[in-house]
Parts: sequence; structure tokens; C-alpha cells
Amino acid sequence: MKFILNMLARCLFLVVVVALPLVAFPQSTPTTPPPPSTDIFVVEVLRRGRRLELGRPSNITNREGYDNQPMFLPDGRSLFYTSIREDAQADIYRYSLTDGSTVRLTATKESEYSPTPMPGGKFFSVIRVEPDATQRLWRFPLAGGSPTLVLEKIKPVGYHVWIDARTLGLFILGTPNTLQLVDVPTEKATLLVENGGRSLQRIPRRGGFSFVHKVSEEEWLVKTFDPKTRAVRTLVKTLPGSEDFAWMPDGSLVMAKGSKLFRVNPSKESDWRELADFSSDGLREITRLAVSPRGDRIALVAIPSAASR
Repeated sequence: MKFILNMLARCLFLVVVVALPLVAFPQSTPTTPPPPSTDIFVVEVLRRGRRLELGRPSNITNREGYDNQPMFLPDGRSLFYTSIREDAQADIYRYSLTDGSTVRLTATKESEYSPTPMPGGKFFSVIRVEPDATQRLWRFPLAGGSPTLVLEKIKPVGYHVWIDARTLGLFILGTPNTLQLVDVPTEKATLLVENGGRSLQRIPRRGGFSFVHKVSEEEWLVKTFDPKTRAVRTLVKTLPGSEDFAWMPDGSLVMAKGSKLFRVNPSKESDWRELADFSSDGLREITRLAVSPRGDRIALVAIPSAASR
């Protein structure tokens, strides 16, 4: 009798496990479900001598759902972003800062993330989640048309940055995650660091790129890679628990924590200084950041309060 009861209990356990729904986790890579209701805000930047003043944030998406990963185009008049809408697929949109219009750029059965202008100005690259869940780097023509593969063999790609027309910095998913330098024509990859962060940023006017290296749970560092010397150099510690940052044209960095935006110039200082507090505007949990080429606008991703919509 005891044996039968144990077997019934095991069968009931299996039925319960199979019946459980899938759990949605916050997005950290393109394969994980997105966090709820993130919006993209644009803030104007005014320079008063050496001091910067930030305007009120303008919500350019302002809807329930996932809007994330802003990236300014080289002319500074528009930006790309990733959006998940009624079809539950991630697609790429372009927002015009001139007239406030939004255009959908991809409408595929696959999901596309991390839109990035490519060198040459004719294409933009994305991380594409293919039907079998493979994540590879693809490109789309800016003028419209079918996508093509950029890298056939290298996968799964989480995030990327173009250093020049033939060189990429790639965040490769794995155990651990790795940051790799890739020669595009040959697909030859060189390991730079393990446990890198998701924010890969090209350094304005200097070449090379920067990233966050998660040395330990307590120590996260912003580092740079120089493709000429192959040297990796530490710039500054991140704000505690923050990994998203962006460059200003003057060589300073901006990073967010909660509702606040901070700034540091690594060549002159080591401490982050508060630049703006957007709590009164209803912004919280600011994450991704992008700075326009001229430094006159900052795009940021945040969870808005109900009152700010």
C-alpha cells in the first residue's frame, strides 16, 4: 500500500510540473522575455561653460509594452530602438527627432534586437533570434530590402559594437559570457575578457571601444580596448550594480542609478557626480543610455510611473 501511495505521489508531482506555465524573467539578452512597460525618453543637453544642464525628459514611445535599446543614427536626427508589440515579436523602429514620426523597419517572423548603424551608412546590424533560437548577427539595408548574415559561424551573439568596417566587439553568451574581438571577413575571434557586461560602446573620436568588466560581484570596471596596441585599460569603477553607460563627445561618461543620472571624466576624476534627478518626472530604474553624436541629446530607458504617462 505504501508503495502505491508513493507512486501516486510521484505521478501527481509530474503532472503538476508539466502543467506549470513558463516563467518570464527580466531581459538581459535577446532570448529572455522582456521586462514590462519600459519607455524611451529623450533629454536635451545644454552646455553652460563647463557645466551641463539637462532638460525635462520627453517620452517618445509612451505605451504599455517593451521599448528599449535606443541608438542614435550618425546624423543625430533620428534613433533606432527595439519594440515588442501585439505580435509578440521584437522588431526595429526608427524615431525622427525632427517631426516626431515613427517608422517600423523590420516586420519578420524572427525577433531582432540591438539595432546598430554600420560603417558606410547603408546598413544597420541586429542580433536576430532565428526559428531554432540561434542568435547571430544580421544586417538590413537602410533603404529597405532583405537581410543578410554578417557572421555565419559565430553564435550565440548577445551584443555587438562596430570598431571599423571589418572589426567587431562581440558579447558571446556562454558559461561564462565572453567578450571577443572578431575580424569579420575571416570570422577569426580573439578572447578579450570573461564576464564582460552588455554595454559595448565605441569611443568617440578615438577609435577602439569600451565595456564593463565584472571582475567580481563587488567590482565592476569600465575598461577600454585599443585595436592598434591591443591594450586593455581600466578607466573607472561603475556605479554599484550599474552596467549601462554612454560617452559624451568631451570624453566624459554618463551612467544611471535608479532615477538619477551621473557623470565622470575618467581622465580627470574617479568619482561619479550627480548630473540630474528624474524622480519628479516619474522615471525609475533607468538602464540603457545613448548619446547623440553632437552630445545635445541623451536617450534613456526607464520604467515610467502611471502618472507620467
